[in-house]
Amino acid sequence: MTTDTSTVQQLPATHVADSHDLISVQGARENNLKDISIEIPKRRLTVFTGVSGSGKSSLVFATIAAESQRMINETYSAFVQGFMPNLARPDVDHLDGLTTAIIVDQERMGANPRSTVGTATDANAMLRILFSRLGTPYVGPPTAFSFNVPTRKASGVMSTEKAGGRVEKAVVQNVVYLGGMCARCEGMGSVSDFDLTALYDDSKSLGDGALTVPGYSMDGWYGRLFEGMGLPMDKPIATFTKKQLETMLYSEPTKIKVEGINLTFEGIIPKIQKSMLSKDVEAMQPHVRRFVESAITFQACPECEGTRLSPEARSSRIQGKNIADLCEMQISDLAEWVREFDEPSVAPLLKGLRHLLDSFAEIGLGYLSLDRPAGTLSGGEAQRTKMIRHLGSSLTDVTYVFDEPTIGLHPHDIERMNQLLLQLRDKGNTVLVVEHKPETIAIADHVVDLGPGAGTAGGNVCFEGSVEGLRGSDTITGRHLDDRAKVGESVRKLSGVLEVRGASTHNLQNVDVDVPLGVLCVVTGVAGSGKSSLIHGSVAGGDGVVVIDQGAIKGSRRSNPATYTGLLEPIRKAFAKANGVKPALFSSNSEGACPTCNGAGVIFTELGVMATVESTCEDCEGRRFQASVLEYTLGGRNISEVLAMSMTEAEVFFSEGEARTPAAHKILDRLVDVGLGYLTLGQPLTTLSGGERQRVKLATQMAEKGDIYVLDEPTTGLHLADVENLLGLLDRLVESGKSVIVIEHHQAVMAHADWIIDLGPGAGHDGGKVVFEGTPAELVAAKSTLTGKHLAAYVAG
Repeated sequence: MTTDTSTVQQLPATHVADSHDLISVQGARENNLKDISIEIPKRRLTVFTGVSGSGKSSLVFATIAAESQRMINETYSAFVQGFMPNLARPDVDHLDGLTTAIIVDQERMGANPRSTVGTATDANAMLRILFSRLGTPYVGPPTAFSFNVPTRKASGVMSTEKAGGRVEKAVVQNVVYLGGMCARCEGMGSVSDFDLTALYDDSKSLGDGALTVPGYSMDGWYGRLFEGMGLPMDKPIATFTKKQLETMLYSEPTKIKVEGINLTFEGIIPKIQKSMLSKDVEAMQPHVRRFVESAITFQACPECEGTRLSPEARSSRIQGKNIADLCEMQISDLAEWVREFDEPSVAPLLKGLRHLLDSFAEIGLGYLSLDRPAGTLSGGEAQRTKMIRHLGSSLTDVTYVFDEPTIGLHPHDIERMNQLLLQLRDKGNTVLVVEHKPETIAIADHVVDLGPGAGTAGGNVCFEGSVEGLRGSDTITGRHLDDRAKVGESVRKLSGVLEVRGASTHNLQNVDVDVPLGVLCVVTGVAGSGKSSLIHGSVAGGDGVVVIDQGAIKGSRRSNPATYTGLLEPIRKAFAKANGVKPALFSSNSEGACPTCNGAGVIFTELGVMATVESTCEDCEGRRFQASVLEYTLGGRNISEVLAMSMTEAEVFFSEGEARTPAAHKILDRLVDVGLGYLTLGQPLTTLSGGERQRVKLATQMAEKGDIYVLDEPTTGLHLADVENLLGLLDRLVESGKSVIVIEHHQAVMAHADWIIDLGPGAGHDGGKVVFEGTPAELVAAKSTLTGKHLAAYVAG
């Protein structure tokens, strides 16, 4: 990928404004940006394009938006700043013309089980006020309908001022602060139950390893603790008395003295609840997660029937419905219910609620319900949910920053998203969008293309100007902007079918469908039509099925592609074998770490209320390892030099000579195959773009032995030019004997498929049916579904 970046094409002179109408960036060097300078017009829609890893996010989010937020934080007092996140100044010479930045990104809305779509958008707050005014019977203020507020009593002293200034004190007892939380499940909607057979083998004794809970071993202090509580170590648990069993399982923290040392014993179940169930499942070690999934079941609370609310809150109704009934409804249906409800005494409230609920439909989320847990939303759904609060905002002349807002959207929904972006611009706002989809690039007032490549090969501004100018430019984006895939004349023959019968997960309406095997099958349909419900509910989880979904990669600054993929393990062993030392020496998180920075490569200096300063460690010069470790080499390179290699360079390095390491080469081959050859082995995962992270995950899971591969929107974050590479990869998987099932909206993937299963016709309860099964050519010819119409227009264009 070679593009001449010496001459950057500029915005036409007719659009150039004075300095007050421009965001000026001078000398930006954040991440891979190469000292770039650029001027962005205000109150316009500017789209940033370029291959994944080219520097788009580094410019838009890590430089422009980050500095805007940092400067706003600095307007607060030093005391207030002490409670705010410390934001370092971006690596840029000068920024001018910034306005308040509102970031609407793809970050999931968190896994807080108390957060729902309703609580995240204030819809629940409006409904609570409505029921506190009009609900019958009257049960209390708005908090009486909140599942996050418990009912509690308090007593205290209240002073009352009488005539003449005399103050009398009155003792007030049993003042009730009324909340709507279900007492049984504490507002969670579900209760947990432990399968005791998964905690221990009652035919064994404690001394013989009866406990099967991760982390419990009777060899050390645990054994002495159990003995200290009077529990027999040499008798089968089946012979324990009721009291002994309760002590082992349910004992609250109890202080005891063992061999003169004060220790605390806690029952197995309270210990599990504190050490395991309080953590995010995704953050657990795999063996701990497997244990939790096998030992603990969650079911709807029998008292509130999963509504989270107290009986009093559920007793109050408006037109025969309580607040739980309304939150359970599909939002598009709820919007209709509110629209038909007329009560002058709460007219302003109803008007605001109608606007909020209609915004869900406008943004393509009408199929959700308000009681949907926020943590279960996809990245695209979460981003659009965050958008809702801005649609009715009175703010103007602010900068809205979007990260691929079309993710998870069917071509039909992209049209509506484009209208929303234009609405925000037309209110007098600056709208900055990082995007790959040509449909959204086409509506831009101004385009900034970065590249020409990714990683160290990117970071330059290759083009600035209009969409037409981009189309005529000799850049990767310009050359691929009008790419259109053709529907194949022939398709591969299936080797069999996977029968799905009576599928009814979520909104699926008793679906019967045969999923073809031995070919590339693409599952399509508008967002919320039931695609994921069908595949994840009826295909994923089966024997030999490998699922590569949109789940985020958990990784700290110390995590990198080499640690995440398992690549570092064979590399450490190769270094250890070549030098006759322990593998742990070649880990920056273990024995080989620089003692000054503990293997981080940088020193963090806390400056109180000021931003934390990050500086390169002077002792290891950012290389993370002790000097003595760097004296050991493999093939003439030390471990730090190897981690600084690109995947492509390392693939060659570990394939020949003294450094030849087949296990490492095999993993590197997959990383290069998914288009990540430009990344370095030691690049922190926290610096990777969304598209890069997903492809790291794809490369990792391709190693799993499976017959069926399920991919959930693999084009997420991919540039137009990279989609072709992805299709080649999918073809190679099929040709190697695998069955590939892809949930996808991208028309190029649809056109490339051997078979399409289209769901719909709409979303939520308007979807959940198979509306087409057949080849792409048949779908285009029929034009009988929304997908068929858009695919026909795409291949014709």
